Order: sequence, then C-alpha cells, then structure tokens
Amino acid sequence: MEASADYTWTPPEFDLSRPPARSALWNVTSHTSLPGNFARSAKWCPDGSAALVQCEHREFWVLDPRAAESAVAGEGTSMSWSTTDRIRANLPNFPSCKGSASNLPPVRTLPQPAPILDYAWYPTASATNPASFCFVASVRETPVKLLDASDGRLRASYPIVDHRERQIAPHSLAFNLSGTSLYCGFEDAIEVFDLGRPGEGTRLPTSPSKKSRDGLKGIISALAFSPSYDSDFYAAGSLAATAANIAMFSEADGAIPVLFVGGGPRAGVTQLHFNPTQPHLLYAAFRRRREVYSWDLRADVSNPVKIYSTSSVGDPPVGDTNQKRRFDVDVAGRFLAVGDQEGNVNVFDLSSSSDEGAAITYPAHSDAIGGVTFHPTAQALLSVSGSRHFRESGSDSSDDGDDGDGEGEVVRRGAARPTPVPIDASIKLWDFGIQR
Repeated sequence: MEASADYTWTPPEFDLSRPPARSALWNVTSHTSLPGNFARSAKWCPDGSAALVQCEHREFWVLDPRAAESAVAGEGTSMSWSTTDRIRANLPNFPSCKGSASNLPPVRTLPQPAPILDYAWYPTASATNPASFCFVASVRETPVKLLDASDGRLRASYPIVDHRERQIAPHSLAFNLSGTSLYCGFEDAIEVFDLGRPGEGTRLPTSPSKKSRDGLKGIISALAFSPSYDSDFYAAGSLAATAANIAMFSEADGAIPVLFVGGGPRAGVTQLHFNPTQPHLLYAAFRRRREVYSWDLRADVSNPVKIYSTSSVGDPPVGDTNQKRRFDVDVAGRFLAVGDQEGNVNVFDLSSSSDEGAAITYPAHSDAIGGVTFHPTAQALLSVSGSRHFRESGSDSSDDGDDGDGEGEVVRRGAARPTPVPIDASIKLWDFGIQR
C-alpha cells in the first residue's frame, strides 16, 4: 500500500489590488414591537463552517455559508457561490446543502434573557462535529453559559458570585489554547474555570485591593492568549483610562503580572489580539479611538511599534462614538482589517514598513461597522454594520405657558420616548479571491 502524499496547507491569498466582490448579504430584521435591531459583532468558528453574530436585541445569529441557498434564508439573503464554494472546498467533510434536511439553516436565532456582554467559540468548534459545536456567552446578571450552537440549549453554566451573592457577568471571555480552561474578566479580577471538573472557578485578583494603585485596575474588558504553544502567556486589558492598562500574565504564575504594556492612549481597552504567526506582536483597540496599536513584546513595550489609523490627513473630524469596533488579523498574520464609523473597511498590510495607511479602503456599508472577521480558510471577510440613530421629530415639545388657571383643562400626555434605529443593519460576506 502506497503512502499517502504529504499534505501542505496553503493560506488563502487575498487580492488587494481592487475592491472585493460582495458574495452574500443578510439583512438584520427587527421585531415589530421593538425596532432598531442590528448586528454588533461577528466571529467565525475555528474551521470557518459557521459564523456567530451578536445582535443588539439580546440574540445570537448563527450563519452557515454552506446552506445559504436554502429557502430558509428568506428574502433578506442573496448569495454568490464563488466564495462559499471555496469555503466548502477547504472543508472536504461538508455535505451538499441542496435538498438535504440535515443541514443547518443559514440563519438561526438564539434569543437571550438580557443584554450580551461577550462571547467566544470553543477552540475546536465545528459544524461538522456536533459534540464540539458550542460557544460560551456572557449575559448580564446570569452565569456564564456554554450553549449548543445548533439549537441554543444550555450545556453547562459557570457562575461568578460577588460578596453580596449577586451573579456577575464578565465583560471578556477567552479559552486557553488547549481548551481546558475558561478565563473570565470582570472588575479587578479574572475568574478561571477548569472545564474538566464542575464547581466554582479560581479567582485571580488583578489588583491587591480597592485602594491600591498597583496591578491592573478596573473592569477587565479584553483577554487574548498568545498563539504559541511554547508559552502560556495571555494579555489582559482594562477599561480604566490609565497609561498602562494592558498587562501580560502567565497561566502558571496566576495573578502576578509578567509585564505591563504602555504607550497607548489614556482610554479603555476594547479588544486585544495576537498575530497568529508572530506571537510576539500584540494589537489593541481602545474606546473612542479610531486607531489600532501594535507592540513588539520582545522589545521596549513602553511604546507601540506601529499605529494603524483609519483616518488620513485632511479628513474631516468625526464625532466620537462609544460603539466598539472589532478588528481582525487573517490566519497567516499578513493583513489587519478594521471598519470605521463611515461604513468603510480598511485592510492594512502588516508586512509593510511604510506609514502610508491602509492597503485598500472600500465602502462596505451605509452605517458604522461594528466588526469584521477574516474567514480562517478562504479569501473571505465578514462585516457587520449598524448603530443607534435618533430620528428628528417635527415638534416634540409642548407649550405650557398659557395664562389659564388650569381648571377644567385636559392634561396631554408627553411625546413618546424616541427609539433609535439603524441606517444600515446588514451582514455582508466579501470575496477577496484573485479570480472573481
């Protein structure tokens, strides 16, 4: 019997010489009684067989590119198969979506009882393996939940209780590389759960006490593990607007910081991300900032080595927004993508040493982009858009300055509270393939 040929995986090649083609569109719908729904962020599962979308109206959407031509998609979905065929080709175990009732629908809604703070896929999650197809979610005032991505049922819960016996919902979630522990960040502490045994987690205080100025103060709003199996380091960021609100920790050393990363803006950290192929490079996004900062952990970490800005010299000033904008780095560590408030997607070439800005910027949406995510095995990028906008009313004030004594007058009810609505609440899949 002949030995099988060695398989060599080639990372996807992105063509940045021209704007990508849109290959899929999902419109985020709202309930008639509660308008204003939109997608806040999205994450591909590790093998790219499904995407998880966090929506404003306390719900998750599970997108399945394999079954996007199914009639379940409804009128709000259109699909070109140039990208999804390549996605399926990179996953040979994909079943055919035509005429098969066993396939997942392109959109599955998983409602939650309260606002969603954060979520994370299980490290080996795959739609082709029902046992691992799950994710964790942090929902306000409830224990951390491990949910089945196929039907939303609860598999396990991980409670975090404070000194007043109240349930704490962490602001950040992350699995370690081996998938044996779950790290949850909240105010002045990180809770670590051993997934191999039931029970309470281990609390790692990031600051000695409330009054102490040492350690990492404030809400731990971002967690990220180094992709290198040779180390057990992870980064934690805080919402405290201090000069050094990013710290590196070791799984073995517990709550003792290995080093502090500084030089960024005095603003809360909203996201941390390591370069997949260069684990010494750390990227961070901050609250009310358009830039993405980068540090080389092998050198001086008191100042960033590069700043990726989505604004150019001469651009008109844009009002600050508290909305998070998630960036992403492709699986080969060559490109960084981030959206902006104007609805553009900016893709930076990480191998370039010049400061010329983004390698390509293209209009993707008509509203602010809440997040972008590269597909792990195909030349595709998923972007989500939407933000809160208040409609201007013609006359929302009443004149109470009449001279009557008020007797016998009819008291009129004040105007209804305005409801914010998005301009463009959509999810789009972009094809960066060379042949398109």
